Amino acid sequence: MSPAPMDINELITLLQNLGNKHSVPFMAKYGINPEFALGIKIPVLRGLAKEIGKNHDLALLLWEKQYHEGRILSTMIANPEQTSPQLAEKWMRDFNSWDLCDQACMNLFEKLPFVWEKIPEWCRLEPEFEKRTGFVMIARMAVSDKKSADDRFFPFFPLLLEGSPDHRNFVKKAVNWAIRQVGKRSQILNKEMTALCRQLLETDSKPARWIASDALRELEGAAVQTMLQKKEMKEKAS
Repeated sequence: MSPAPMDINELITLLQNLGNKHSVPFMAKYGINPEFALGIKIPVLRGLAKEIGKNHDLALLLWEKQYHEGRILSTMIANPEQTSPQLAEKWMRDFNSWDLCDQACMNLFEKLPFVWEKIPEWCRLEPEFEKRTGFVMIARMAVSDKKSADDRFFPFFPLLLEGSPDHRNFVKKAVNWAIRQVGKRSQILNKEMTALCRQLLETDSKPARWIASDALRELEGAAVQTMLQKKEMKEKAS
């Protein structure tokens, strides 16, 4: 196996060779912006990122090339310790697709030490994918931050209420995702998110009511309730 490319020109050539132009039209069917897309699947990018390792300088150069999958790869190889709030927000302003937004949140943003403080600001931004970032980060932190106490999520409740009337598809779905993930974190937060959904059902906002009804089906379902009961029993026993 040849060594992973560390030169930006070699890396671009490799990405172009890995691309599948026949896959690009299908990306649009799933709401992915096909502009500058090469048609490379995420597992392939993850394998390449593992070969490259963390290479912040290469990530910066790759991002500026504008290739869709290249930017996703940038979020995989960027060094969180070298990622400033300014850089995170610069990249966020370039988000033009839900998958780029979500991959950046999962691969990089959730590892940034300042992200908890940025979430309220990001949730109140106006552009669709920037606003989505804030709510995706709530969802991601609910899953990935195992150490934080439940009350760290309490300040996000007003943000979820404020964001719920947004009719835009990728904001609406992100608010829904955040509510569901927070509500699956513990029995306490499950009750809080269930109550929040009941509140949304009483509003005259169609997006808010959709968010609430969809989230309630999962949060009150047998699978989630059983999982939370087992989790509480395990915590009490430990």
